[in-house]
Amino acid sequence: MMRHGLAQRGVVAHTGALLCVAALVFTATHACAAELEPRAYVNTPVGLNFLIAGYAYSEGGLSTNASSPIKDAQLRIHTEILAYARTLDVWGKSGKFDVILPYSQLSGTAKVDGQPRERQVSGLHDPRFRFSVNFYGAPALSMQEFANYRQDILIGASVQVSAPVGQYDSSKLVNLGTNRWFIKPDIGISKAFGPLTLELTAGVIFFTKNEDYFGGKTLEQDPVYSTQTHVTYDFGRGVWGALDGTYDYGGRTTVNGVRGDDVQKNSRVGATLALPVNRNNSVKLFASTGVSTRTGSDYNLGGILWQYRWGGGL
Repeated sequence: MMRHGLAQRGVVAHTGALLCVAALVFTATHACAAELEPRAYVNTPVGLNFLIAGYAYSEGGLSTNASSPIKDAQLRIHTEILAYARTLDVWGKSGKFDVILPYSQLSGTAKVDGQPRERQVSGLHDPRFRFSVNFYGAPALSMQEFANYRQDILIGASVQVSAPVGQYDSSKLVNLGTNRWFIKPDIGISKAFGPLTLELTAGVIFFTKNEDYFGGKTLEQDPVYSTQTHVTYDFGRGVWGALDGTYDYGGRTTVNGVRGDDVQKNSRVGATLALPVNRNNSVKLFASTGVSTRTGSDYNLGGILWQYRWGGGL
């Protein structure tokens, strides 16, 4: 019974990275940097598989610079999420691989060059693939060994890649896909104080060019730098909650050689609650809202994730 209870700490550990999917881009211009990922770096027994399905709803607008053709945009996105993750033994350190496949229905209105426009579209977003490893404070452990594990200081790193295969129409300013690759290296550190854990992560998103941007133009974008802070409390028996915050900076765009005045300086706050159902199933509820937005998506978000786990000696 004790081993089962301790192992339950990892039941919902690896869905945190999937919350970013719900914060998907509103336009092909601005990348999804405003992601909240509590417990992105935790130790979990190796050999576990996670199948995740979920739903998220986001509603809000776009904060644009004076030269942008888009004004007064109000968008609504319903997103269905399917993902898979597996925990790994990476040369004696705990690691993870995950893939995320989102599908959305988007609708909204805006003024484009002063003319009212309406947009309704559905389709796949760009899928994401991520590999992460905890290189300090989180050794690779079996389910039996994990029963005696206690976190102190944990340091990890990850690399996420987004592939440009989602829905995209260069004649439209608002799309689900971005028609370009991005790569995001990230590093995180967390410190446990009994049931309370403090987390800090820092990452940067690098973009390739979109050579078929709106009207056949070429879009380039500077890197977006992102920091996150999370305060997580473990209530026991697999139940935990987190208060989350993030700040993003950068991402200035260049279209056909013309630099835009659209540097992002955006912050968000959110909350997460994880609830185990039984040994194999768990549910996660999440919500977030914008605090300040200079350029980019200013939206409210809420959703639910269901997770099923198997393998690893369960």
